[in-house]
Amino acid sequence: MALDIEPERLSAIVAEQPDPLVFATVSGAHLYGFPSRDSDVDLRGAHLLPLTALVGLREGEHTRGRMWEADGVENDLVTHDLGKFVRLLLRRNGYVLEQLLSPLVVHTTPAHTELVALAPGLVTRHHAHHYAGFARTQLRLFERTGELKPLLYTFRVLLTGIHLMRSGQVVADLHTLADLCRDTAPAYLGDLVAAKREAEHGALDESVAVDAARADVDRLRAALDDAHEASTLAERPEGHDALHDLLVRVRLTGL
Repeated sequence: MALDIEPERLSAIVAEQPDPLVFATVSGAHLYGFPSRDSDVDLRGAHLLPLTALVGLREGEHTRGRMWEADGVENDLVTHDLGKFVRLLLRRNGYVLEQLLSPLVVHTTPAHTELVALAPGLVTRHHAHHYAGFARTQLRLFERTGELKPLLYTFRVLLTGIHLMRSGQVVADLHTLADLCRDTAPAYLGDLVAAKREAEHGALDESVAVDAARADVDRLRAALDDAHEASTLAERPEGHDALHDLLVRVRLTGL
């Protein structure tokens, strides 16, 4: 998948960080399969604070962000300290799971590989609540602005949640989801993606009625509820001890 920033520049951004990066991946529209020509490049990941930034009075940044522009495209890198990141993983947070498992990897380490291997045990049936809540937020944004982007986000998160409840697999790409969830995905998703590619903040195309889109959102919400009820996923995440051991080891020995 082509990105709007050169790999050499991405590597330079990684090297400029004040603390070592555990990993950095691409999230946002590029991960979701519907970037437009002027889409931001959203980099997400985890950094490792030194012990001196954790045990003294001058505490380090547990969340750090940097923004820059390249060729007229806005880029940003947001990372959490590894301790905060693994705690978020344990809180049915689908967003950080998607960041961890993104196939668009900019920077990786053995610790990242270990986290990816532990990820299946962190998925629970209660991740459905994360995706249902995210969908509500995006739908409200669509109803307020009429823009296509939040509607696509709404469809994407609902389909991600449905597939996750059915399979335990985290899939964020809308094209893949439309194929995996053929029984529920609206037939016009491909047309919406094509329209989004032309304009980052364009309005919903007239070929799709707003009422029809809302009806499909309601249908997918119900499908997510049904998938949640039928899910055989665990009630609680597994791997707490393994995450603890990984965090302690990396804190003491480094990456």
